[in-house]
Amino acid sequence: MEKHFPEELRYTKDHEWCRIEGDTATFGITWHAQDALGDIVYCELPAVGEEVQTGEPFGVVESVKAVSDLFSPLSGKVIEKNDDIVEKPEGLNDDCYDDGWMIKIKLNNPSEVDGLMTAAAYVSFLDKAEE
Repeated sequence: MEKHFPEELRYTKDHEWCRIEGDTATFGITWHAQDALGDIVYCELPAVGEEVQTGEPFGVVESVKAVSDLFSPLSGKVIEKNDDIVEKPEGLNDDCYDDGWMIKIKLNNPSEVDGLMTAAAYVSFLDKAEE
């Protein structure tokens, strides 16, 4: 998979992405995160109905190299989770943006989106981290 960061998404410093559609947000991990982790072998996600809070862990991704917490970009109630990723976590390495989405939430506070980075800001953040 080629390094890319879709313009329509918002990003966190913890390498999660967020797609906003009305009062619903979809979360996943960025290309950078899956690349750094290597071959992903396990993914744990919250159940539908659970509440997630901005900056708090909402799940776990495990690779052959490391175990990494997933941090919620925004607060809300889980309305859907991607069981395909739980059953076949290696799919995150193939497509971390479309088929590799993790959970969808109903937003508690849509203005929280303003605290997330644009694609350009995220790329700049990555460039500074590599210096």
